[in-house]
Amino acid sequence: MTAGPNVSVIIVSRGRPVGLKRALTSLRYLDFPNFEVIVVSNAEPKALFPEIHNIDQIKFVPFDKANISAARNLGINQASGEIVAFCDDDAVPEPTWLSHLTAPFKDQMVAAAGGYVRGRNGISFQWRGRSFDRFGDHSDLEIEGDAPVVLSGDAKTGIKTEGTNCAFRKQVLLDLGGFDEGFRYYLDETDLNMRIGQAGWKTAIVPLAQVHHGFAASSQRTQNRAPKSLFDLGQSKALFCRKHAQFQEVTSILESFTRTQKNRLMEFMLRGDIEPRDVPHLLSGLADGLRQGATLTPQKTPKLADSPKSEFQSYLNLPVGQTAIACRAHQWRKAFRVAKTQASQGRGVTVFQFSLSSIYHRIVFHPEGFWLHKGGIFGRAERCEPLFQPNTLKSRTTREVVRLGAVRPITKTFSIRDLP
Repeated sequence: MTAGPNVSVIIVSRGRPVGLKRALTSLRYLDFPNFEVIVVSNAEPKALFPEIHNIDQIKFVPFDKANISAARNLGINQASGEIVAFCDDDAVPEPTWLSHLTAPFKDQMVAAAGGYVRGRNGISFQWRGRSFDRFGDHSDLEIEGDAPVVLSGDAKTGIKTEGTNCAFRKQVLLDLGGFDEGFRYYLDETDLNMRIGQAGWKTAIVPLAQVHHGFAASSQRTQNRAPKSLFDLGQSKALFCRKHAQFQEVTSILESFTRTQKNRLMEFMLRGDIEPRDVPHLLSGLADGLRQGATLTPQKTPKLADSPKSEFQSYLNLPVGQTAIACRAHQWRKAFRVAKTQASQGRGVTVFQFSLSSIYHRIVFHPEGFWLHKGGIFGRAERCEPLFQPNTLKSRTTREVVRLGAVRPITKTFSIRDLP
């Protein structure tokens, strides 16, 4: 991979050490040569995970407040890269993530780039390309193929990037004031996206820059994505509308937003994710947040101060290519032992563990540092595929290697019988 711009990768984390450890572990296998890592967190990674590769090279910024915009701005202040990329602590990027995500910045008018985000099963997409209106409501973009698409926003419409998979020119972030800290949670990067478009900059949507996102539990939601509080959601929505919409439009938009959130709570309740008694409390918090946001006076975001003391601290990863191991379910112990050893040596490893069934496929990044694909030899990976597919272990593995090629190029595949 040819050298690109210096990139600062910022991960904001608060109270989720398990996810943070997995995210930091995955960075060792990126194929991008020039990046540094900045963790903004309530706990120092070196104290939590002294065994992680290159942990001493990670910049740590202490922060323990429930305000993701303020946390990101602190990370930007310490960033020394020309490009600043963001990934969440409950997410894991594919090895080619940064290479694809930063490529569109060769166009000097591109100030932001966003990639695609896969969900918990590692297959289906949570987010692809989206736009949004001056109320912060999103719409899917029709994007064909895998090539990056460069788009422009304006006073009424913005091009959306997702906070768990996005990158920006640092100087543009500084000039625009970074993230508006009035958005403690929700619509934080959407507000930034709007200001980028209004300033005349372009945004690239990059399909092959892919991140797997787990939606881990937090102070705002449970593991099942059910909300614990809607206050910040309401405050951010009201503030966004006051900032970017016409005053006479705001009332009807916020009433519609309240109905949408009520319907969403009903769905969670019917699934058993929240109790009926939780609904009035959550709606009351939403109303309080909307009232609070309506009292805030939108301010022009001041320029961010740059830190002259922060030198680029290259994260010296030396990946040695991607290999794969194919095994049946009963051969897992041997495959695990070999994959763990190779990953500890800096090799990118994918284990295909297939059973004689038509079970749907799932993908996870194992805490020991390798990708694990589980499912049936006859099952489907992409959810649009037929339910049953005639395969052998070899042909199923070959199909998966080809499918992954653009985001995780595997150069050598081993059968479990080939391994010591």
